[in-house]
Amino acid sequence: MNPNARWLRLSPPQIFVAGFAIIILIGSLLLMLPISNTTGKPLAFIDALFTAASATCVTGLVVKDTGLFFTTFGQIVIVALIQIGGLGFMTMATLIALVFKRRISLRERLILQEAMNQTSVEGIVGLIRKVLWYSLMIEGVCAAIFSIRWSFDMPVGRAIYFGIWHAISMFNNAGFDLFGEFRSLTGYVYDPIVNFTAMFLIISGGIGFVVMSDLADYRKRKRLSLHTKVVLSMTAALIVVGTLVIFVFEFTNPKTLGSLDWGGKMLGSLFQSVTPRTAGANTLDIAGLRQATQFFIIILMFIGASPGSTGGGIKTTTFALLIGAVFSMLRGREDIVLFRYRLAQARIYKALTITLLGLLFVIGVTMILSATEDHHFLMILFETVSAFGTVGLSMGLTPDLSVVGKLVITLTMFAGRLGPLTLAYALGPKKGKELYRHPEGKIIIG
Repeated sequence: MNPNARWLRLSPPQIFVAGFAIIILIGSLLLMLPISNTTGKPLAFIDALFTAASATCVTGLVVKDTGLFFTTFGQIVIVALIQIGGLGFMTMATLIALVFKRRISLRERLILQEAMNQTSVEGIVGLIRKVLWYSLMIEGVCAAIFSIRWSFDMPVGRAIYFGIWHAISMFNNAGFDLFGEFRSLTGYVYDPIVNFTAMFLIISGGIGFVVMSDLADYRKRKRLSLHTKVVLSMTAALIVVGTLVIFVFEFTNPKTLGSLDWGGKMLGSLFQSVTPRTAGANTLDIAGLRQATQFFIIILMFIGASPGSTGGGIKTTTFALLIGAVFSMLRGREDIVLFRYRLAQARIYKALTITLLGLLFVIGVTMILSATEDHHFLMILFETVSAFGTVGLSMGLTPDLSVVGKLVITLTMFAGRLGPLTLAYALGPKKGKELYRHPEGKIIIG
């Protein structure tokens, strides 16, 4: 059979999965080159694979310090993988097609629909144009702010390089940084410019491109879609609750907030509430947090960002539907209503499926790592959820992972970026139409 014909027979989810796998493999080969690291020797394949997967899946877990181990060439490879992985390889391919004025085929539109988590191909190319414009504009403005701020701490050329690099990393919710010794932004816990610029990048990349487009068109349309309302309200609620919980639990902890003044406590709590939404940067020592705070951050990481964004997790809308379902059941109502809109049963089933698949995946990976890694259980669970939610926060386990552990976490990052449902569609049998329905049965629940 013609190889091109086989490629055409693949479904959009299968092409989506294969595309990401190919990009990770290419990135691994580039990072293995001696020119990519400061030792001048080829990097071990497992470490190159882990780093390329972490960058492409916009996670941020690292086995080698990005700022100290990798050369400028290696760092550019990593940030390129972050940009491609965050926006999606099909988005970047569409950019090239638009530049050369090539027509986007129906099949390519279907793949874009899958990549952007849309329900229809209608207007998908227009959305991609907006995605590219918004992304470059936000990254450019914030890169300029970072560059100006860091020019006071380092040479101007290095400040510009750091500004551009970290703007791309944070907008794509990647969590990689160049500050060395796995410090992230801990040196800027008091700095409002760095903190608020980073939080703006993280939230912008995490709310989803559909929401960004909806907000940009608000002046013209004078209304927001249900999706946008749910995403914004749930994002705000999680950030507020997260800030309060971290502030209360860590207030007297000498390793984190206890040593800071009131301004530092508030800023540190707010920043650390935003970053578990799949960003991975931190101004507080994650390993120094109390266990209650670490467990709460695990919950935030599992929920993650919003659909069609650069982030992972089960998504804010999924969590909102589950909360809505619980409230409807407790009030004895059949329908789940959000902002005066009734939600279809199919949406509820999808939310339950995504959540259960995510939980089962996290449980399975945690059990495997508990057998292969000699570390505290909470540290292993934290690492697993961080990889699944493509967050990048770590309690210090990543550099100590065994070869098996690195492979398992690599697969977890891959599954987290694509989503368990997309992987299930890609690997499972093709859907067929049911020719009959079984009789209804009853079982006792609760």
